[in-house]
Amino acid sequence: MNTQNNALVLRKALREDIDKIWKMQAEAFRELLEKYKDYDTNPAAESVEKVAARFDMPGSVYYFIEAEGEDVGVIRVIDRKDGSRKRISPLWIMKKYRGRGYAKLAMKEAERIHGSDYWSLDTILQEEGNIRLYKKMGYHRVGKMQKINEKMDIVFFEKG
Repeated sequence: MNTQNNALVLRKALREDIDKIWKMQAEAFRELLEKYKDYDTNPAAESVEKVAARFDMPGSVYYFIEAEGEDVGVIRVIDRKDGSRKRISPLWIMKKYRGRGYAKLAMKEAERIHGSDYWSLDTILQEEGNIRLYKKMGYHRVGKMQKINEKMDIVFFEKG
């Protein structure tokens, strides 16, 4: 599962990795939780049981994003293999590894594994860097928007 330049590997997570995924997720999303106070929707506020339930969903695959000899983040792909849209939810890069292109490479690798067409994802409207990344990756915003609170809205993107 290497990318062409071998800079990044997606390693499929195992059920025994759930606690590590949960801890990484809480750390990665903590700043956004503090910024937007979205305690009902932010992954940093989720229980380990919710992560486990997501892990067990049909078609759900968590991958560790491996680079620099470390787990630099995680991407979860939902691919039901039934013709429905594949989905990325969530994707994160740990703070000390951000700004190095790993999210883009992880998305490209997920597309290589699961097919490059018919994807969806959502993100925070106010996080312009995320929106730039998704547009660069060929996603376009679809019409709906969900207001979470006075500071934050969720917007939806599709590709292919």
